[in-house]
Amino acid sequence: MELIIYLVIGAIAGFAAGLFGVGGGLIIVPILYIVFTQLNYDPSVIMHLALGTSLATIIVTSFSSVSAHHKKGAVLWQVVQNLAPGLVIGAFLGAGIADYLSGQGLQLLIGFFAVWVAFKMFKGAAVAVDTAKQLPSTGMQMLAGGGIGIASAIFGIGGGSLTVPYLNRNGVVMQKAVATSAACGMPIAIAGALGFMWFGKQSDISIPGTIGYVHIYAFIGISVMSFITAKQGAKVAHKLSPAMLKKCFACLLTVVGIYFIYQGFKVFL
Repeated sequence: MELIIYLVIGAIAGFAAGLFGVGGGLIIVPILYIVFTQLNYDPSVIMHLALGTSLATIIVTSFSSVSAHHKKGAVLWQVVQNLAPGLVIGAFLGAGIADYLSGQGLQLLIGFFAVWVAFKMFKGAAVAVDTAKQLPSTGMQMLAGGGIGIASAIFGIGGGSLTVPYLNRNGVVMQKAVATSAACGMPIAIAGALGFMWFGKQSDISIPGTIGYVHIYAFIGISVMSFITAKQGAKVAHKLSPAMLKKCFACLLTVVGIYFIYQGFKVFL
């Protein structure tokens, strides 16, 4: 039964990854949080385990998603190359920062972050991208990658909720921003997952089937299905208008954000 749950999570998350370029983490993290809670895992590490496992699955999801986007010529590989060093360093550091935060603190951070990004995306959904704008210098892109990497690891995501708006603001149309974001998810996921494994091992997690803060069985189940469905999501992304993509993305983030804010404040209610 547990494996079936992980397969279903993977199917949904993979489709979302291809559609929004978010690596599926915004769906994987809240669902894993619920599943791990029902399995009576140690409450103090459930959020960390959900984040680490989410990043591990995004390694597979990103590969599947970006291959579909690449075939359509939508990935800006030079931009990925410029952002990658910062993404890798930032994601590993972000895992270390998350390790020091409490589960409740992580819930509130993720919740408010998701709602804020949703507001920004929905507000600009009908606004055409100013293609006259250009991306900043390579050095500035690398610094931006560092910030995106740190935040992505803390939030257990592939960076789409930061990379997509960043590229949009700098003149990249939505479809190419989504495709490039999907490619950026790979270095974030690899460095972030390794970070959560490393810092989790130092914390001596006593949950079976885990390596640090990564749940191996959940990783396998989710990865298998997400690899298949990410390609379908990417195909749908190229059939929708940029404004529609932004609105759908904003709605998804709002639901996730409100859920985690509620969970974070529930202890006070």
